Amino acid sequence: MAGELAWDNTENIALALLEKFPDTDPLTVRFTDLHKWVTELEDFSDDPKASNEGKLEAIQMAWHEEFTEAKSG
Repeated sequence: MAGELAWDNTENIALALLEKFPDTDPLTVRFTDLHKWVTELEDFSDDPKASNEGKLEAIQMAWHEEFTEAKSG
């Protein structure tokens, strides 16, 4: 994936997580784990401390949407 990822790149982070964890249901992932996984993505370049519950929830919901589409399609 080209480019740098930041907390506000919700859709791109969701796609990167789907690619890295294709069999993981995002709704089963705790926010502490989600935070760790996002900050460990190869292209992630934002401040790890700049996240909050709202940003993590937005990422989780976008990932869930992509996950659901991938499983049904």
